[in-house]
Amino acid sequence: METFLDRISAALTGLPANMIPLAAAGLVAMVAIVLAFHLKGAARREREEAAFRAAESEARLGELMRLQSETQGRLSAMAEALSARQSELNQAVSQRLDGMSHRLGATITEQTKSTHENLRRLQERLAVIDAAQNNIQSLAKDVVGLQAILSNKQTRGAFGQGRMEAIVADGLPFGAYSFQTPLSNGTRPDCTIKMPNGAPPLVIDAKFPLEAWNAFREAAAPEARRAASQQFRRDLEVHIRDIAEKYLLAGETQEMAFLFVPSESIFAEIHEHFEAVVQKAQRSRVVIVSPSLLMLSIQVIQAVLKDQRMREQAHLIQGEVALLMEDLGRLDERTRKLQGHFFAAQKDVEQILTSSEKLNRRGAKIGMLELEPPAESEKAAEKPPMRAVESRTGLLKLRVVDEE
Repeated sequence: METFLDRISAALTGLPANMIPLAAAGLVAMVAIVLAFHLKGAARREREEAAFRAAESEARLGELMRLQSETQGRLSAMAEALSARQSELNQAVSQRLDGMSHRLGATITEQTKSTHENLRRLQERLAVIDAAQNNIQSLAKDVVGLQAILSNKQTRGAFGQGRMEAIVADGLPFGAYSFQTPLSNGTRPDCTIKMPNGAPPLVIDAKFPLEAWNAFREAAAPEARRAASQQFRRDLEVHIRDIAEKYLLAGETQEMAFLFVPSESIFAEIHEHFEAVVQKAQRSRVVIVSPSLLMLSIQVIQAVLKDQRMREQAHLIQGEVALLMEDLGRLDERTRKLQGHFFAAQKDVEQILTSSEKLNRRGAKIGMLELEPPAESEKAAEKPPMRAVESRTGLLKLRVVDEE
C-alpha cells in the first residue's frame, strides 16, 4: 500500500499545477472505486468463509454424532464384555478361593500334625534332658564324693590303687601280678609284676602327693603359686627318693620302678612345669607313668609273657609236628597203594572195553548178513550150500544166497 501511495505521489509531483486538482479528484474517485470493489470482495469472502465454516461445523457435528454413536456402541460392547469378564473373574476368584481354602485347610492340618510331632519330640527331648540333668546331679554328687576321697590321704591312696589295679588286672593274666606283696626289707609295694625268664619282678607305686598339687593348681597369686610349686617339688622328690630306697632292691626287684599318676592332665603338667623333677626321677631309676603309659607297658609285658609261654611250649609243638609228619608219611604210602589199585582197575576196564568193542564189531558183521528162513515147499536137495563162519564159540554155518 505504501508503494502504491508513493507511486501516486511521484505521479502528482510530475504534473503541472493546474492539473493537480483534477488528477487528485480522479485519483480519489479511483481510490473510492477500488475500495468499493475491495470491500465487496472482502464481504463476499467473508460470506464464503462463513458458509465454509458453517458447512465445516455441520460436517464436524455429523462426525461428532457418528463418533458419539460409535462410542455408545463401543461402550455398550465394552459393558457387555466387562460384565462377562466380571462373571468370569468372579467364577475364577471363587474357584481360587475354594482351592486356597482347601490348600489352607490341608496346610493347617499338616502344620497341626507337624506341631504335634514336634511337641512330642520336644517332650521326648525334655525327658532326655531331665534324665541327663538327673545324671549330672548324681555325677556332681559323685564328684563331691571324689573330692572327699581325694582330700583324705588313705582314701586317695585307695583311689589311685584302685585305678592301677584295674589297669593291671585287665591287661595281665591271673598269677602274673600281685598286690601288697611284702619284700625282704618289710615294705609292701602297691603292685609287683612277675617278669619272664626268672627275672626279678617290676614294682609299681600308686601313691602321689596330691595335696601339694592341688595347692599349686589352686594358687592364684604369683607368690602363692611359687611357694606351692616349691612345696610340690619337694614332696615329689621325697616320694621318688623313698621309692628308690624302699623298692629298688638288687637281685630282688627290677632296676627301675613305676610311679603311677592317676590323671593324664597331672602327668602333662608335671612334664611341662617340673621337668627337673622328671629328670631326677629318671636318674633315680623311677619312671613316672600315666594311665595310658601304664596300659602300654602292661601290653608290652603281656606280649613278652606270651612269647615266653610260646617258647616254653615249643618242644611240645615240635613233637606234635613230628607226629604229624609220621601221619603224613603213612597217608602218602596208603595213597600210593590206592593209586596202584586204581591203575590196575583202569587196566582191567580198558581190557573189558577192548573186548566189548570186538563184540560190537562182530555183531555188526553178523547183522550185515542176509539170513532168511527156508520155504516149506523147498526141498532139502535144493537148499543153497552152507558156509562156515569162524567165531570164538566154534563154526557158525550160514546159508549163503547168491545174488543175481
